Amino acid sequence: MQARVLVVDDDVDAASLIRDALRKRGYEADVAHSGPECLSKLAIRPWDAVVTDVNMGAMSGIELCSVMRRDFPDVLPIVITGETSLERAVEAIRVGAYDFITKPVKIDALAIAVARAVEHLSLRREVTRLRETRNAAVDGIVGTSPSVREMIDMIARIADSDATILITGESGTGKELVAKAIHNQSARRNEPFVAVNCAAMPGPLLESELFGHTRGAFTDAQTSRRGLFVQAGAGTIFLDEIGEMPVEMQVKLLRVLQERKVRAVGGDTEMDVRARIVTATNRDLEHEVEEKRFREDLYYRINVVPISVPPLRERSGDILQLAQFFLQRSAARINKAVRGFSTSAARRLIDYDWPGNIRELENCVERAVALCRLDEITINDLPPKLLTEDPTQLVVPTASIAELMTIDELSQRYVRQVVAAVNGNKTQAARILGIDRRSLYRRLGDRKEAAASAPGAPVESTESTASATPAEPSEPAE
Repeated sequence: MQARVLVVDDDVDAASLIRDALRKRGYEADVAHSGPECLSKLAIRPWDAVVTDVNMGAMSGIELCSVMRRDFPDVLPIVITGETSLERAVEAIRVGAYDFITKPVKIDALAIAVARAVEHLSLRREVTRLRETRNAAVDGIVGTSPSVREMIDMIARIADSDATILITGESGTGKELVAKAIHNQSARRNEPFVAVNCAAMPGPLLESELFGHTRGAFTDAQTSRRGLFVQAGAGTIFLDEIGEMPVEMQVKLLRVLQERKVRAVGGDTEMDVRARIVTATNRDLEHEVEEKRFREDLYYRINVVPISVPPLRERSGDILQLAQFFLQRSAARINKAVRGFSTSAARRLIDYDWPGNIRELENCVERAVALCRLDEITINDLPPKLLTEDPTQLVVPTASIAELMTIDELSQRYVRQVVAAVNGNKTQAARILGIDRRSLYRRLGDRKEAAASAPGAPVESTESTASATPAEPSEPAE
């Protein structure tokens, strides 16, 4: 795409000369003969750079740069000034000009300045796009545990690849959320994202849904219909629960993956498949292959890039962050003033095993928000199942001996996760952990604050006074 440059000068001949020279160098260029005319053109359509003379009539180039900096920050101005007016050039830079050229204008020097401005603008836009893309990718993927950070990093690395992806994980872990994050980070983000649950329909109906059908192809086919592979266009098609797909459909899907073409049921013409294919399952497909319930050749076709979504019991440090996220969303949806969890409720959420994973946690929090009568969720607002089931054994989320931690390291990491989950509220974190603030600061490695919180230390804030507990004796060495 050609870079677009607007030349501003009240000297008609000078403006035309620069415009024509830029056009010869491959730019799309136009002219404006005053500052107000320039601003009008900037408002009508997008431009990349503006080359403006400093000395003009009603609005000088300096004033134009100042207005552009405020109203059109994505357009870079380059000013033209006399050799004896360098102080004006410095003033222009201060109010937002990207560069300046002295008179008499040398077209080669001007072309170099414009090229630098366009390249700078391109890099700036790319940084903004990547930042926005990353924000979009992690939106809804809440957590700071190592497994989640690794998963988010993998999403960013493979988003722009066309490789087929297999997302594995237990039910309720958020596999479709991961698929959407991959789509949103990719260059296909403006194309359709089409999701289909392969377990929700029998083979013949699934074939019609995926591939489409022609009129009269079967009894109820009164009109022709495009399949989801075609509807997805150049976007992403997400085949959820692919492990439930009937074997006869697996053969037909394998052909689509191999040939990148699809034929509607009852049709005699083939259409190209342009969509990226992302699949997901909660089954162990290697075991399904061994049991002859899933085709081995299809398994290797879809398992080009595997992504494993960890169960919630292996990321217990993320539970309070997720719970707070769901609480804020549910409270906003029903316009209810609920701000957080009581100490006992938060502890119970952490202790519970969550066999239904994130989906179960979301349903639990939504129910609690609907039932609670106070401004925080108490243990009595939680489902009875959470109150009667004993905590299960501790899960060690790694098989690598090199990655295992000491008790002190594990304790400090957990303390930091609790503090992060309550948005840095040390008083609430200490209550959840069952320790005083002095012990909390000591575990965080903050000796100064630990000393300030020791018994007999001056009280520094009303929060400390309000949350003070009876003085505890010094804890024995651990």
